[in-house]
Amino acid sequence: TKWFSIGLGFRSSFAITEDGAPSGTDPSKGVSLENMRLYTAAKVHENITLEFNTERSTGNDGVDTDQRIRVLDAVAKFSIKGFDVWVGRFLPPSDRSNLDGPYFLNVFDFPFVQAYPAIFAGRDNGVAIMKEYGGGKFKWSYGLFEGRTGSTNAGTNPDQGDNFLHAARATINFWDPEPGYYTTSSYYGAKDVLAVAFVLQHEEDGAGTATNAGDFTGWNVDVLMEKKLNNGGVVNLEGAYYDYDLDDKVDASLTQGESFFALGSYLLPAKLGWGKLQPYVRYQNFARDTRTQDGGKRERFEGGVNYIIDGQNAKITTSYFVDEGVAPGSQNTFKIGLQFQL
Repeated sequence: TKWFSIGLGFRSSFAITEDGAPSGTDPSKGVSLENMRLYTAAKVHENITLEFNTERSTGNDGVDTDQRIRVLDAVAKFSIKGFDVWVGRFLPPSDRSNLDGPYFLNVFDFPFVQAYPAIFAGRDNGVAIMKEYGGGKFKWSYGLFEGRTGSTNAGTNPDQGDNFLHAARATINFWDPEPGYYTTSSYYGAKDVLAVAFVLQHEEDGAGTATNAGDFTGWNVDVLMEKKLNNGGVVNLEGAYYDYDLDDKVDASLTQGESFFALGSYLLPAKLGWGKLQPYVRYQNFARDTRTQDGGKRERFEGGVNYIIDGQNAKITTSYFVDEGVAPGSQNTFKIGLQFQL
């Protein structure tokens, strides 16, 4: 009834961006350590599990970022008569991409159209209750979280009443079930998945400034379809639509508007060397209400190939994408991403 586990995750990339150098006319080139994580978990009682994860942070706060380690997750998990109750810092009920985290996406880069509030890396401090039925054919989660505070705002804190952020998610799986709270966006043929989820987050006075506050309401629908074909190949289609409402308040940390992304990939059945190739395409679009340049719209056209060595535990991604609606104009980027975890 008692155990302890430890793991780690590593993500690094090399990127070349056209006209991205400080000169404005030369390409930027560089290697980035995207993520370095240490995972730990312990079963302290038959109904109680502790999880503690860290991340090497890229925060710009005057601290040497190569030496700065931040708390990612610190959560106590209770199993009570078929319900799971989590207390601490963790991912609130939100969209599939956020519950995937960077390591369980079907691409390398996290979608910029995901813009829910968070303390750090999608996390917040709070408590949540969750339950699943039919081994994960249907599941729901609901939680109360800290939401906006003085330390999580680029400007002054609008939530002077210290209100909770309410977060809820409900998922139905029409084909194979998906048990558990966390998600992934590719099973590489291990499951046939058709999942539809709805998410709602709301905080009174969660947007704006201390002198001009408004409510924050965000919601989204996300869909994942993955099917293994008779030839051994795997088709994967994923998409999500988001709506963020700030009561038309100007907010330095949040963005009002509508966004979506659509992604398609195909895992080739034949093995090539260590693994299999998975070409993909993705399109992202964010219509930002508070930005007048480019009509408020930012969009990205992306194509690439994942080299799947061991599922999400070992893969290499080569991608090329074009960003429109970013200062000072469009940007073209070539990237090679490495991901390994245990």
